Amino acid sequence: MNNKIIIAAIAVILSLVPFIGVDSYQMHLIIMILIWSFAYTAWSVMGRFGLVSLGHGAFMAVGGYGTALMWNELGLSPWIGIPVAMVCSGVLALLIGYPCFRFRITGNYFALVTLALAEVARQIIIATRETTGGSLGYTPETHGEGSSIMALQSDERIIFYFAAVLVWILGIVIWRMVDGSMIRYALEAISEDEDASAAVGVRVTKEKLKVTVLSAVMTAFAGAFYAQYQMFISPDTIGGVGISLQIVFAVVVGGIYSSLGPTIGALVTLLLAEVLRVWIGTDIYCVTDSVCLNLAGAPLLVYGLMLVLFIIFLPKGIVGAMEDWWRNRKADSLTAK
Repeated sequence: MNNKIIIAAIAVILSLVPFIGVDSYQMHLIIMILIWSFAYTAWSVMGRFGLVSLGHGAFMAVGGYGTALMWNELGLSPWIGIPVAMVCSGVLALLIGYPCFRFRITGNYFALVTLALAEVARQIIIATRETTGGSLGYTPETHGEGSSIMALQSDERIIFYFAAVLVWILGIVIWRMVDGSMIRYALEAISEDEDASAAVGVRVTKEKLKVTVLSAVMTAFAGAFYAQYQMFISPDTIGGVGISLQIVFAVVVGGIYSSLGPTIGALVTLLLAEVLRVWIGTDIYCVTDSVCLNLAGAPLLVYGLMLVLFIIFLPKGIVGAMEDWWRNRKADSLTAK
């Protein structure tokens, strides 16, 4: 099963989708899947090497809120704001990552540190409600009507569609570049045994920081792109623990060790979210006139249950399971000959 051919085929199909008569809602759903695919790919870049971060919601928030605030408060175009927000996210990753990696805070302890980072970011957004809008959300100011290149705003959904396709391709390219570089072998060795890796000359802290900063910068870009497309952000949409857990869930479901895994994870996550939204309808579900249930946390409950099931029965995710099946099928056919 050649991943390059599959990726190329998907890219061609995506390029043709707007010309086959999809409606506005369907195009919106595909755009959201592509944006989140990039965010999930960003997490997979470091997560596949055992660096399990539960704080990527914070990096998305830096990208989205940083870009929007610089536009609204300082008048800086997103062309400037997005790179600045990405740099800030990289610096934040350094501030968190360096002491963790320097003092061997790994595994579950590293996950807990990043989990705290996501919650701190969420609380900061809520506490500074006069500037960020708090839990009510924040809206970048529109730059007149129609499209604006300077403000990276457009009423034409098809423009964002093709931009999202390019961003998705960029994420796949970055993932494969890391996979084909020497960094991969260094990080795989580190994930197996840090002491042995250091003994043969691998600079453990530096290699970990490289991939962590890259992942954080990519995630910040995803947050900024989301903000420019949706023109609305809140702690529940691009920040906080909930988003961080959603990212981990999607990558595990799709397949953490495949470049297409995050994309499949995004497809499953977004479609599942839509099904739950239609099925549940509102946060309050009344069984009878006198018995009502608060289902506000139902999606997270479903995500959690599915995550446990996938970790137990499909640890390599959907794509990993399909690749194993394909290899076994080829081996069986060769044996039969």
